[in-house]
Amino acid sequence: MSSGTALLGPAIARLRAAGVPDPARDARRLLAHALGVAPERLTLVLPEPVGLEAAAAFGDLIAARAARRPVSHLVGTRAFFGRDFTVSGDVLDPRPETETLIAAALELDWHSVLDLGTGSGAILLTLLAERPGATGLGIDVSGPALAVAARNRAQLGLDARAALRPGDWLDGVTGCFDLIVCNPPYIPETDYAALEPEPRLWEPRLALTPGGDGLAVYRDLAPKLGQTLSPGGTVLFEVGAGQAAAVAGMLRAAGFPKVGCCADLDGRDRVVCATLAPENR
Repeated sequence: MSSGTALLGPAIARLRAAGVPDPARDARRLLAHALGVAPERLTLVLPEPVGLEAAAAFGDLIAARAARRPVSHLVGTRAFFGRDFTVSGDVLDPRPETETLIAAALELDWHSVLDLGTGSGAILLTLLAERPGATGLGIDVSGPALAVAARNRAQLGLDARAALRPGDWLDGVTGCFDLIVCNPPYIPETDYAALEPEPRLWEPRLALTPGGDGLAVYRDLAPKLGQTLSPGGTVLFEVGAGQAAAVAGMLRAAGFPKVGCCADLDGRDRVVCATLAPENR
């Protein structure tokens, strides 16, 4: 039997040849998964012999990663805002950039939240986990995505506070919410083909691009949001590179008197924030 150290070298070389951006990191993460140990403990067990079953599992994982399947899909989880969320090819992986939206939402006073296009539920469930006593509703057109969100909801013990429903954005949504959050598909059609293989081949196209210039969902939602927000309520949209000004303009045209942007850690406008006047409905 080979040791973990002996298995790592060829695995890293195979991932490097496949163009994986950080082959050593990914090979170590996948070996830890195959061995059933925490990633931070891998160094301690590397000199030990690896059983045939674990070695075969590791080989399969490396082959899948060489095909550019995301590590998160292979290990089944993705970290987001300090929690691990179940993910699969049915949902968009939560990205670090989206934590900008979470941080912005937690600066606001709200007790009810609507998450449009909830996917894995990472945004909705993180907000509710961080705001005890609040309630929320997640909407998604994809049944398989809602199944992933339901699993995450159960894992976080939020069944009583987070409702999940199938739906096409705001269609059929009743009542008003203090906060609406949305990370819609926004990649322009011309940019989609240039994406890295991981999202382009393994994540749902529907969650990445609406086609055209990428702004279709914002155009559709902006005029309707005022009917679903409580007076003085706020909407937070994640946006792509160079889209913040256009989305902010749509919200101003829809009657939102207070519109601003929040930058991510790279200094890019990542979230557009719009607040309804207290007297509007």
